[in-house]
Amino acid sequence: MRQRIAVVGGGPAGLTFARVLHHHDHPVTVLERDPAPDARPPGGTLDLHEGMGQLALAKAGLLAEFQALSRPEGQAMRILDVDGTVLRDWPARPDDRAHPEIDRGQLRDLLLGPLDVQWGRGVAEVVPGTGDGVLVRFADGREETFDLVVGADGAWSRVRRAVSPATPHYTGITLVETSLDDVDTRHPGLARLVGDGSVAVYGVNRAFVAQRNSGGHVKVYAQFRAPLDWHAGLDWADAEAVRSSLLTLYDGWTAPVLDFLHHGTAFVHRPLYVLPVAHTWAHVPGVTLLGDAAHLMPPLGWARTSRCWEAPNSPRPSPPPPASWTRPSVPSRNACGHGPPGGGRWRRPVWNASSARTLARPSPSSTRFSRPDQQPRPSKTLQRVIGLAYSSVCTMRPFFHA
Repeated sequence: MRQRIAVVGGGPAGLTFARVLHHHDHPVTVLERDPAPDARPPGGTLDLHEGMGQLALAKAGLLAEFQALSRPEGQAMRILDVDGTVLRDWPARPDDRAHPEIDRGQLRDLLLGPLDVQWGRGVAEVVPGTGDGVLVRFADGREETFDLVVGADGAWSRVRRAVSPATPHYTGITLVETSLDDVDTRHPGLARLVGDGSVAVYGVNRAFVAQRNSGGHVKVYAQFRAPLDWHAGLDWADAEAVRSSLLTLYDGWTAPVLDFLHHGTAFVHRPLYVLPVAHTWAHVPGVTLLGDAAHLMPPLGWARTSRCWEAPNSPRPSPPPPASWTRPSVPSRNACGHGPPGGGRWRRPVWNASSARTLARPSPSSTRFSRPDQQPRPSKTLQRVIGLAYSSVCTMRPFFHA
């Protein structure tokens, strides 16, 4: 019997999970609240590392297509002091495939491919333990039942409520985003400053990053510590008022950096939220989480990437974890095992075939069959593929979310 699998959320994590299942001939339905793929801007650019994001795409059969779309030159990085002094300058080698960049929109289109995506299906609630599986209630009042629901619906996940009462909290850091178009023609000086990749400037409780996307587009991120209501009275529709506020905040910084703000168009406010570092939850049959829904972290550097151990049945066996790492009793607890930002060892879960069976197997209280011997068990192949997909997506953490 085919398992009814739903992925809630059409971001990178959910789509990658779905593509791995699809690549192994297992049907999956993606439920996305946006009415269409182009309903809102897709965001900036991501870097996918070898053995991490690229490994996930390889398991989905998409690595060659990713390599054709990605930009190895986007790995270039320049760091400045606030006075404009170049502190470090890392050029990118054209043949370096360690962590090339790809626009989020391009990655989304690559992952969508042949997937069954139901657009405009906003999920309001997920109810596990019903007599027919996991009940999904939609914002429009409709309902549908699945055997496995994977919550990949981001920071403010509706699926998370089915397994955990945790809610994100403000980090004390805010990010304001703007952008420049056709930068090589309109702003050649800024184009040279950002180069083929990124330029970053770090001050006291403030930072500034400009990152090149494809097509001459540059995303600009002003990052600073501030109370959540720092912008009270500021009209975000008034670009000049926002620009003036930011220029005051970065007063004294080198003029070329401030020129990114002078030439920015619209401004978007993005306060950064995280889930508690010690976030865990008891296993709930038929429901699990991926991506930001499981382990929301601030997008402030690739070093936050924590790699999950692969399923033993995947093509490349995993080495045993060091004895010093703690081992959660169920794989869904803090799914990718991110540790405290202040230091200490990462806590990494062990993902194995038993974990896959636990995720995919209906509980006795939620099965449609009355006797244990009648309960449908997912095939060993499906158990392996679910484990493979889950562990693959846990390796996939972008440099910037925006």
